[in-house]
Amino acid sequence: MASLLPTPTTSSFLTLSVAPAKVIRGAGVLESAISEISTLGNRPLIVTGKHTLSIYQESLQVIFQKTDLDTFATSYSPDCCEVSLKALRKAVKEHRADVIIGLGGGKSIDTAKLLGHQLQLPVVTIPTSAATCAAWTALSNVYSESGAFLYDVPLCRSPDLLILDYDLIKTAPRETLVAGIGDGIAKWYEASVSSGNMQDTLIIAAVQQARVLRDILLQKSAAALDSPGSQIWQEVVDCAVMLAGVIGGLGGARCRTVAAHAVHNGLTHICGHGSIHGEKVAYGILVQLRLEEMLQGNQLAETARQQLLKFYTEIGLPQKLADLGLGNISLTQLQTAAEIALAPNSDIHRLPFSVSSEQLMAAMISTTAPVLRQREIS
Repeated sequence: MASLLPTPTTSSFLTLSVAPAKVIRGAGVLESAISEISTLGNRPLIVTGKHTLSIYQESLQVIFQKTDLDTFATSYSPDCCEVSLKALRKAVKEHRADVIIGLGGGKSIDTAKLLGHQLQLPVVTIPTSAATCAAWTALSNVYSESGAFLYDVPLCRSPDLLILDYDLIKTAPRETLVAGIGDGIAKWYEASVSSGNMQDTLIIAAVQQARVLRDILLQKSAAALDSPGSQIWQEVVDCAVMLAGVIGGLGGARCRTVAAHAVHNGLTHICGHGSIHGEKVAYGILVQLRLEEMLQGNQLAETARQQLLKFYTEIGLPQKLADLGLGNISLTQLQTAAEIALAPNSDIHRLPFSVSSEQLMAAMISTTAPVLRQREIS
């Protein structure tokens, strides 16, 4: 007799990876938190970048050696790319690793998360900067060996453990937190558009969290950058690493990226490793707002862009292509970036209007344009 229970379909349930299974945060928590890793495995493979690998060998390795963990650290170089992942899968096999640790910036952590996903191993993330929310999220971006964005991979879960040590984050260059602020503030400008008119409870919650995140960053970023390690600095770090991740976790794909990240993806094909992720995303917000001004006559977007230009000046985020080292970009290069940003599967198509290559290029070179009404008055 056939079952009377309904058969699940892809539309009858929703799976969300909202947060890491466990988060340990605080100043100087790394040494005491490492013991938590042993609950996940005893033979960690530590995935890190070349620069962070040197830091690990100089000052962090001794902390791991105080435990019973049998660790092996290696670089993900040249990027979070297929070549690196292949080499790392071999390293996992040779070390007989039973847990993956991502130690470093966004790409180290994205590589570690994807490696754990592919091999079905637990993942620990230990960010060394607050440049992205990668340590929190169930998503990895894959690039070419030269740093050009190729695609992203939704993961089956967020990391099993996130260790956020403020003392470790404080050692990172100032510009990494500035970039994290840029990446974080984009959540509002993108989520508020990508969510459309959806009334789903969690999406509403995610969009409102994005608004809160924007307001905190606008109000506190300048003071935080002036006082590394302070309470307000820790709050901004929490925003960049954790609250930004919560928004994508709650809202899913409908509360993630639109034009700002699409522009970032296009730019990686012409400047590779030339600037930090969040810097390109911050510039991309201005491009998105400029598109809304140009193609919709949106005065709110115009006002928001002027507000952000002032904020960017205050903390040092890029406002135009020249600020990204692309002041001498050729028309061909600009068109390449625009066409990649407009690829058929690009998130830029979440905008409520169509965008041509020529329109996007015009927006990309006019991010600092003055307000039209001000010109008319003068």
